[in-house]
Amino acid sequence: MLALLALLWVDPISALIVLLTLPLLPFFAALIGMATERETQRRWQRLADLSGHFSDVMKGLPTLVNYGRAERQTEVIAQVNGAHRRATMRTLRLAFMSSAALELLASLSVAIVAVTVGLRLTYGSMELFAGLLAILLAPEAYWPIRKVGAEFHAAADGVQALDDVANELVSDDVDPKAEDAQSSQSAHLIDPGGAAVSMQGVTYRYPAAANEVIGGFAASWDRGLHTVTGISGAGKTTLLEIIAGLRTANTGVVISGDVHFVTGRPYLPAGTLRNALTLGNEASDAAIWEALQDVDLERWAHGLPSELDTAFGEDGFGMSAGQRARIVLARAALSDTSVILLDEPTAHLDPTATAQVHEALLRLASSRCVIAVTHQSALMAIADTQRELLAAT
Repeated sequence: MLALLALLWVDPISALIVLLTLPLLPFFAALIGMATERETQRRWQRLADLSGHFSDVMKGLPTLVNYGRAERQTEVIAQVNGAHRRATMRTLRLAFMSSAALELLASLSVAIVAVTVGLRLTYGSMELFAGLLAILLAPEAYWPIRKVGAEFHAAADGVQALDDVANELVSDDVDPKAEDAQSSQSAHLIDPGGAAVSMQGVTYRYPAAANEVIGGFAASWDRGLHTVTGISGAGKTTLLEIIAGLRTANTGVVISGDVHFVTGRPYLPAGTLRNALTLGNEASDAAIWEALQDVDLERWAHGLPSELDTAFGEDGFGMSAGQRARIVLARAALSDTSVILLDEPTAHLDPTATAQVHEALLRLASSRCVIAVTHQSALMAIADTQRELLAAT
């Protein structure tokens, strides 16, 4: 603005030319900016696909290795990575082209000022000092818009990342009034005297979601082995989290005993076998050996270099997938809870390990209420009850 005012004082004709050509820069910058935004979103989506697929592969690596499909995932990751690389190169090409376009427009506009100044100097209608000053001031009038265009491309990734974070914060933000209304319509009660779970009229909708994921669910489970099945996205894991008290139902009543929740990826800390088994409890060595016997790991534990004091890595590194699955079942047996919740307990196991886990579950269900989310027909076949969770409409 100051450069334009100074140019107006030095040479009104040059100032008029700048004033007429100046709007062209933000106009073309806006057109290019919209294209850049689309390309940036596409590149972020490719990156999200790559990171999500890589995470899924790492979580399911034991299963992929068991079925000989690990090498295939290398090709898939390479394909996703190639798509991300191509999207990145498109964004970079667009950024360079847009910068060149803005520089070209600014250069042509300055050239027009220089030509008019030169013609007037030739015919003697303008002083040399004023003409040189006008030529020097003209580029400064375009500089702020050129700078904004360059910074827009530099900040595009940051803006996209900030939008993603803001969307997550908005989805987790609950109106206090709505929360009060929700709590008045639902209740989660602990029944310390019985090994049972009862759910009546339970509904749940994720924050900021339009539709319910669980609608009008009712069930009653007592001691024994019970399975919950359903298509992906039907809300099976969410149902377990509601029973465990990790989520609050929008409406309905949930009554349960004390709960031990074994997630789809249970945590095994780095340290000794004893540490892994006593996480969350204070079981004695005698109780630990009894729990290991129940899951058919007593002989394996006796064969370790230091038995219960044998060290393993983070997430049970050094154990097989079947051993990890039975270790968390033994830890569940060592808890003093009456309800055991399991999320896909045999998802990554070979047939031998699956059969061993099934036997451990039956022994555990003889004195507890065990509710397992599963897609495995073999586990459903040995369960006392089977319940299919239908997706809410």
